[in-house]
Amino acid sequence: MRTRLARFKDAGTRRIFFALLGGKMIGILTLFAGMRFLSGYFGTAASAAAPPERAAQAAVDLINPVNTLWVLVAAFLVFFMQAGFMALEAGFARSRETVNVLLECIVDTCLCGILYWAFGFAFHFGTGNGFIGHEFFFLDGAPDTYGSTGVAFLAFWLFQFAFADTCSTITSGAMVGRTGFKGDLIYSAAVSGFIYPIFGHWVWGPGGWLGTMSPSFLSSWTHGAVFRDFAGSTVVHTVGGFIALWGGIALGPRLGRRFKRDGGGPLPPHDLTIGSLGAIILWFGWYGFNPGSTLSALDYVGMGRVATNTTLAACAGGLVALAFVYPRSKKWDLGMTCNGLLGGLVAVTAPCYWVSPMGAVLIGAAAGVIVPLAVDLLEYLRIDDPIGAVAVHAGCGVWGTFAVGLFATGQFGLPGPAGADTTSVVRGLFYGGGTDQLLAQAIGSLTCIVVISLVSIALMWGVKATGTLRVEKDGELEGLDVFEHGIRAYHMEFGQGVSYSTLLGAPRSFPEEEQVRRPERVGSEES
Repeated sequence: MRTRLARFKDAGTRRIFFALLGGKMIGILTLFAGMRFLSGYFGTAASAAAPPERAAQAAVDLINPVNTLWVLVAAFLVFFMQAGFMALEAGFARSRETVNVLLECIVDTCLCGILYWAFGFAFHFGTGNGFIGHEFFFLDGAPDTYGSTGVAFLAFWLFQFAFADTCSTITSGAMVGRTGFKGDLIYSAAVSGFIYPIFGHWVWGPGGWLGTMSPSFLSSWTHGAVFRDFAGSTVVHTVGGFIALWGGIALGPRLGRRFKRDGGGPLPPHDLTIGSLGAIILWFGWYGFNPGSTLSALDYVGMGRVATNTTLAACAGGLVALAFVYPRSKKWDLGMTCNGLLGGLVAVTAPCYWVSPMGAVLIGAAAGVIVPLAVDLLEYLRIDDPIGAVAVHAGCGVWGTFAVGLFATGQFGLPGPAGADTTSVVRGLFYGGGTDQLLAQAIGSLTCIVVISLVSIALMWGVKATGTLRVEKDGELEGLDVFEHGIRAYHMEFGQGVSYSTLLGAPRSFPEEEQVRRPERVGSEES
């Protein structure tokens, strides 16, 4: 202390001290003054003396900085889900196709960004008719904000791009291990540029016919109830899941894949550490996916409810899936637990804003049963889905869509830029709402299943006709990493330089040996 006091007696030291202190005080006062100015500016949409038309225009063009910042943070979280998808798919796939999985996810993201900028967003959120939008091509003519959200237009675009990228990535999950890279580029372009945004317009776009039930006969059936999908159980997950289903069927199973009814079982994942880490990263990203869909940080009560419901559904889905499959093998299945929690997340994505925490638990618990049953069904039908994309996204996406019509409490309406709007609430069957909302949900979900299936069949068999959908036999045996990309993900795959070619030439090949040894582990790799 004496040393410090002695130093302070020095004139030069005192000058430096007071200069720094003065600078900090000026900075603090400037910050307070700026905050006071901004709060006054953004707190008043228009002057009372302004003409009505000018005040209305000011209200439309006004960017809400808090909402915009929240949407940007949510967009970053949703985008980070790509890291989760990469880890999940790479971990549950075989080691010889790791590079292929990683590159597909990266290139799908890059491709989706360009296509969504060029015309995907225009089809999705541009004004037009009930079936497709036709403005904002190449983001031309974009206003300061999107609609009445108060969110900066480009922040809104970034958030929606991350959603589109998620749908495209879901598709690849059931097609791992035998899809040609050229074929992947073709179908990914179709999904990101056309299928996802056009169907999305039907639900979320201005005047979309499912979001408004605009045909009079539909609205008369539902007595005014319209199709609701808060964050994408249908628009993102059911769409991506059914495209994945038909892609897997068009491709056929991987070489060496024998199903349970044929005396075999799933091929084991090569790295459950990476795979389970990917599942948790996806869970983390879902906090942008669901709460971010409020598009409003001012609806803080709704954001908290959505985040809590998201958490509870994931927890219930993981625990129920773990317990449901235990009696089969008397083993605690990590892979199925991961897919169970993901199924809970998918299922609660549509109803998360309108249900109670108890409803979220029940929705997630049901998803924890749906996932292993859907895996069993695919196994019985001899459909090879290495990651479990169809079970998680298609199966639980449909369930979550119907859950809106069952569990919506009737307490909540829609989020708005200034907070919750309860002028029109959503009420399900279990809370006295009758079957109106359930019927609206059924119409939307069945429309998605039928339309997406028809389009996917045409797409996948069309790509298959070009000879690019599936790699040739020798390439699949060698491994997609070497055949398509000329490199392995790991320096040595099986210890002392033993290659797949050596193993495949042995009397008993690795895939067959694993299937005979572990036939009871149905769902382990698909999980």
